[in-house]
Amino acid sequence: MVVSDLKGQCVLVTGGAGFVGSNLVRRLIADGAVVTILDDFFTGRLENLRGVGPESYRLVRGSVTDSDLVRQLVSDAEFVFHLAARNIIASTRNPYEDFKTNIGGTLNVLLAARDYHPQRVIYTSSVSVYGNPRYLPINEDDRISLLTPYAVSKYSGEGYCQAFYESYGVSVVVVRYSNVYGPWQDPQNPYCGVVAKFMQRAQSGLPLEIHGDGQQTRDFTFVEDAVEATLQAALSPKSEGEVFNIGTGVETSVETLAHLVSDLYGLELVPLHIDRRDIDNIRRRVVNIEKIRRILRWVPSVTLAKGLCKTQQWLQTA
Repeated sequence: MVVSDLKGQCVLVTGGAGFVGSNLVRRLIADGAVVTILDDFFTGRLENLRGVGPESYRLVRGSVTDSDLVRQLVSDAEFVFHLAARNIIASTRNPYEDFKTNIGGTLNVLLAARDYHPQRVIYTSSVSVYGNPRYLPINEDDRISLLTPYAVSKYSGEGYCQAFYESYGVSVVVVRYSNVYGPWQDPQNPYCGVVAKFMQRAQSGLPLEIHGDGQQTRDFTFVEDAVEATLQAALSPKSEGEVFNIGTGVETSVETLAHLVSDLYGLELVPLHIDRRDIDNIRRRVVNIEKIRRILRWVPSVTLAKGLCKTQQWLQTA
């Protein structure tokens, strides 16, 4: 039986020094969990944990590709939040490293979970697995279309989660994040998302760079909402073996996002349209969040406008 809260529970967060990971770590510590972070600092940063007392968590520098280390850490954990991954740009540039980290690392976590039986493994996947959908909004059981090495590896991790749940009884849940943004997303990081890049340029008074025509759409999710949904998936007995979209159900074009950011900074939008990237192969995206609302009673609480404002406030004090 999964516990009702995480107070006093030993929790492992792989990728805990990353953007979403560090936000999750802050929440877990606030909730009284005993937190261990595993991070290889490929994109994670110690700076992301600024303001969190080092006595509040245990930090292990290492990779999920190290099977012995993973086994050691999982053996002590009641809950495993597996966020460590090469992201979409890094994966496209180096598919082999993507394979080793995203697929091999996930297999290492699940093999350890099979042997040591934590109460729950929470695997963070991505709506990238849907590719260009036939219908909108996208349901969890809609057609999968793997257009990037990153999508392949994240979906492979999902497959291993399902197989270990069915074959070995490992308690797992999969959450598919949609374009998460917010505090601690580093705009200096070449792998970060469009919101952080737009806000950095707006803060400097520079024109916002839009890849392509700007009519491509996404479902932008504030990081606090993503963390809350992830915790609910971790704690609910109803989520075991399930896959959930985590988004807002609101479709927003990149051009509209650029207008919102420009307005926030009191700037006149003069977009700079530049070439599409090799990862810019999704035209429209918005997810259906009815399943997580129905089963876990979760709905997002932060609108895009409010989330951008909260992110701006954070940037001004960062």
